[in-house]
Amino acid sequence: MARILGVTLPDEKRIDYALTLLYGLGWKNVVSVLQQSKIDPKRKVKDIKEEEFKKINEVIDKNFKVEGELREAISESIKRLREIGSYRGIRHLKGLPVRGQRTKSNARTKRGKRKTVGALRKEAWAKLESGKTGVPVTEEKPVAK
Repeated sequence: MARILGVTLPDEKRIDYALTLLYGLGWKNVVSVLQQSKIDPKRKVKDIKEEEFKKINEVIDKNFKVEGELREAISESIKRLREIGSYRGIRHLKGLPVRGQRTKSNARTKRGKRKTVGALRKEAWAKLESGKTGVPVTEEKPVAK
C-alpha cells in the first residue's frame, strides 16, 4: 500500500488512475505529473519504487494545490464571498445554487426533498380538522344577554 499526501493508493490499480484519487488532481494533471516525473502511466502502483514516489510527490508539491491545502483555499474563498455580502456569498449562505441555475423545478440536491404546499378545499379541510381532534368541529352561538 503506497501513500501519497495522506491518501492510500490501491496496489492493483494503474498509477494514472490511482493518482486521480487525490483531491485536486484530474486526468490532465495526472498526465503532466507522470510526464514530468518520467514514469510510465500503464504501470501498477505495486510496481513503482519508493524513489519514483518521491519524484511524484515533489512534482505535485511544486506545481499543484491538492488535498487539505486546496480545500482550505476553497473554504477561504467562500468565506470571503460571504463576508463581503456578494450575491454568490449569500447563495452559499442560504444553501442555494450559486451559478445561476433555476430553482423552481430543479436544484433538488441543494434544496432537499420536495415539500408539497397547496390549498385545500373546504370539505377536505373539515375532514382533516375533525380527524385531528377526534371531536367534530361545531360553531358556538353567542348567548344574548
